[in-house]
Amino acid sequence: MVIASPFSHGLNKGMNTLSYKTRSAKPGEIEKSWVLVDAQNQVLGRIASRIAFVLRGKHKTNYTPHIECGDHVVVINAGKVRLTGNKMKDKTYFRHSGYPGGETILSAATVLEKDNRRLIEAAVRGMLPKNRIGRRLFTHMHVYGGAEHKHQAQNPQLIELLAK
Repeated sequence: MVIASPFSHGLNKGMNTLSYKTRSAKPGEIEKSWVLVDAQNQVLGRIASRIAFVLRGKHKTNYTPHIECGDHVVVINAGKVRLTGNKMKDKTYFRHSGYPGGETILSAATVLEKDNRRLIEAAVRGMLPKNRIGRRLFTHMHVYGGAEHKHQAQNPQLIELLAK
């Protein structure tokens, strides 16, 4: 008695073959595009997770974990990002100068007024892999505090990451 494999899909009864192949993308096959994201009135964590998703390339059908498949992301209006609840005063960002006693702890409100790009950069960096691919993917993100950016020549396509 021949028992068909659950993967045979009714083809070639008794043979253990798949009707599809797993395709692994090669670096030369990757099509990179430029994406424009408007962060105005968007919640920080939600938009950061969508940006990390696009940077990794997980929205593409030929996603391969060990290859840079993602797109370049230009984020505008980073200074108008929103934090929910009391996070604007309670959330802290830690830095260390490397010297003894060189700790600096700032609230999200202070970071937002000093350098409004750092909130989005820190959130997205924490959602990328902690290896060389993650560090390389982070360089594909360009964050601007206002509505102006210097990537008009790349013709970035405006996308809605979150429904309003």
